[in-house]
Amino acid sequence: MSEIRDTSYEAPDVLGLIAGEGRLPFLVAAGAKKAGLKVICVGLAETPEDGLVDEVDVFYRVALARPGAWIRKLRKHSITRTIMVGRVSKGRLFTPWRILRYLPDWRAFRIYYWRLRNKNKLTDSLLCALADELASGGIILENSIMYCKEHLATAGAMTADPLRPSVKGDIEFGWEIVKKLGELDIGQAIAVKEKEVIAIEAIEGTAEMIKRAGKFCKSGGWTLIKASKPQQDMRFDVPCVGPDTIRSLSENGSKCLVVETDKTIIIDKPETIKLANQLGITIFGH
Repeated sequence: MSEIRDTSYEAPDVLGLIAGEGRLPFLVAAGAKKAGLKVICVGLAETPEDGLVDEVDVFYRVALARPGAWIRKLRKHSITRTIMVGRVSKGRLFTPWRILRYLPDWRAFRIYYWRLRNKNKLTDSLLCALADELASGGIILENSIMYCKEHLATAGAMTADPLRPSVKGDIEFGWEIVKKLGELDIGQAIAVKEKEVIAIEAIEGTAEMIKRAGKFCKSGGWTLIKASKPQQDMRFDVPCVGPDTIRSLSENGSKCLVVETDKTIIIDKPETIKLANQLGITIFGH
């Protein structure tokens, strides 16, 4: 039976924002306010950047492992519709004494020991379980890109330089591989050169993987391919690249960034493309 929720206390002109680190929460907040919405933000522990407080109407800092507090803060403003964006390092889940450090509340325990029971504890399973738990408290997660669609990747070359023939071959070779990695919930990116996989993204994230690829491929000229998962849930974990990605690619010898059209967010898109042109990095939407 589908869950029936009481919408009589919803505030139609207000959006909730659950924010991790990075620029994406800023883009969502700006887009929502441009659409005429008031933005109530809960920032996860120490992860959100300090400037975010000035870009939203109300800001609360909440504990990472206490989703009950997220719900209470948002429902205080009669919020149901909520977007969750921004990075939270997967490495935090494997720190020593993590139970004591994050002091999870009863909802967090319900997610881990009830909603995830008999499931593989993959990232998607955890995020879906979190979404279900938030929904049980009246907080419904929505499509995370709905207020920043102008920053999505478009098809073809987005920079001035066209693709080299060798890169086309690497894309054909690497695309199914990166999609398979996403299906297995290993990562969303690979580094390829001359139809050889140099590095794959795992728990360390794309930024660290780029550095590793640079160490393995001293001659440079490799391509980063980043894609969504085959059954990407657009509520969370949508692939993102931005200026930091471009700088790191340049520093580590890459010459091309391939991203999935309409499913990858290019943070501060005009600035990122301008920087890529300056540094000789081709950005291509596949």
